[in-house]
Amino acid sequence: RSFGYSQKHAILVPAAALGVGGMLVYWLRSRHKIKTIEMSDGWWGSGERPMKGKEDESIRPFRIETSDKEIEDLHRRLDQTRYTPHVEGAAFHYGFNSSYLQKVVAYWRNQFDWRKQVEVLNKYPHFKTTIEGIEIHFIHVKPSYVPHGRAVQPLLMVHGWPGSFYEFYKIIPLLTEPASHGLNEGDVVFEVICPSIPGYGFSEAPHKQGFDSVAAARIFHKLMNRLGFKEYYLQGGDWGSRITTNMAQMLPQCVKGLHLNLVFIPVRGLRRIFSVMLGAYAPWLVGFTQEDAHRIYPFIQKNIYDVLRESGYLHIQATKPDTAGCGLNDSPVGLAAYILEKFSTWTNKSFLQRDDGGLESKYTLDELLTNVMIYWVTASIVSSMRFYKENFTKDPDLNAISRIGVYVPTGIAAFPQEITHTPQVWTKEAYKNIITYSYMPRGGHFAAFEEPKLLAQDIMNFVRKVEHL
Repeated sequence: RSFGYSQKHAILVPAAALGVGGMLVYWLRSRHKIKTIEMSDGWWGSGERPMKGKEDESIRPFRIETSDKEIEDLHRRLDQTRYTPHVEGAAFHYGFNSSYLQKVVAYWRNQFDWRKQVEVLNKYPHFKTTIEGIEIHFIHVKPSYVPHGRAVQPLLMVHGWPGSFYEFYKIIPLLTEPASHGLNEGDVVFEVICPSIPGYGFSEAPHKQGFDSVAAARIFHKLMNRLGFKEYYLQGGDWGSRITTNMAQMLPQCVKGLHLNLVFIPVRGLRRIFSVMLGAYAPWLVGFTQEDAHRIYPFIQKNIYDVLRESGYLHIQATKPDTAGCGLNDSPVGLAAYILEKFSTWTNKSFLQRDDGGLESKYTLDELLTNVMIYWVTASIVSSMRFYKENFTKDPDLNAISRIGVYVPTGIAAFPQEITHTPQVWTKEAYKNIITYSYMPRGGHFAAFEEPKLLAQDIMNFVRKVEHL
C-alpha cells in the first residue's frame, strides 16, 4: 500500500507542477500579448452588399477635370455673394474678417485660374479603386531615380480636415527625390501614397452610418495590400494621425514605423491633473522638459480657453453636421471662409490679431483656394464633416487609443503652433515604442503644407533610425 501511494504521489506531483507551470507561462505571455484592433470587414456602398460576385479590385487611372459650366457656375455664385460689414478693429477675433474675405473673393473671381491648378493637381499620378463598396481616390508617386543598393520605402500619408491630399504636394518631391533637394545623399528614398479619406475630395462618401477612423484604417490597409505592399511606413496629422494610429493598432506586423505630427491625449484623471499642477512649479518632477513647460503653460489659457475658442466647429460637426453643411455646400464664399479661417489660426495663434489672418504670410492664395476648390467641385464638405459625428459618437473623448496602445516604432514631430502640445512623457502612455520625439523650431497644424522641408527631414531621420535598429 505504501509503495502504491508513493508511486501515485510520484506521478501526481510532477503533473501538478507541470499544470501550475503551464498556467504561469500562459499568464506571463498573456500579460505581454499586444492588443490589436480587430480587422473585421465593412460595406459602405449604396444599398445592400451584393451576395454574389467579387468586388472589382482593379486600380484605375484617374484625372481631375473641369469644364466651362463648372467655372461659370462658380463665378455666378461669387458675383451674387452678400457680405456683412466686419466689426471695426476685430481682425480675426470674430472669425474670418469680411473685408479681407472680399479681397480673397475678388482674387478668386478675377485672377485665380482653376484650369491651371487642375494641371498642377494632375502632375502626380492619380488612381481610383473600389474598396468595401466605395471608390477610393489616391495619388501614388514613385522616385524617378533610386541610388544603387538603396531600398525604396513605401510611405502612406493621410491628411485631415479641412485639408486634402493636396497638402502633400510640396513634401512629395522632397521624399521621392531627396538628394536633388539637398536633404541627404539618397540613403532614404520613398514612394508616396496619399489617399483621400472616404467622403473627402475625390473619394466617394460612405452611404451608411458608422464610418469612423477604424473603418478608414481598414480600407487603407486593404489599399496598401492591393498595391502589393506587405510592410510600409505611415505618416499623419489631424484625422490622419488617428487613422494611421488605428492602422498601427490593427495590423502592427505590416507597419514598419508610424510618424505623426499631432498627438492628442486628453488631460483626465487625478494623476494627470496633479502632474499639470506640479509641473507649473517643478516640471522636471513630472517628466516635463523646459520646452514642454513653455508650450503648455499657462495651462488654462493654452489648453482650455484657446482650445474652446478654436473648437466651435467641432461641436457642430460632431452633432449635426448636415445642418451647417448644407449652407457651405451651396455657397463657395461661405465654404472658403469656413475652411480658410482654420488655415489662419491653426497655422499661428497670433494670426488672430491680424486683419488678413496672416494667411498670405505662409501660403499663396492659389494654394489656399485650390484646397477649397477640391471641396467645392466634389461637393464633399458635408460628408467630410460627418466624419466627426461618426468618430465622436463611438468614442466621445477620443481616448480609445490609450486603452489599446501602439507598439510599432513611432516618431513624433511636435510643432510649436499646434493646437495643443502633448509632452513626451504623456505620449509614452499610449505610444510604447517612441524612437524619435522632435521639438520642431517653427510651424503649426498643417505641417506638410507650411513647413515641408522640416517635416521631410524629421520623417527621414525617424526612418533612418528604424532601419538601423
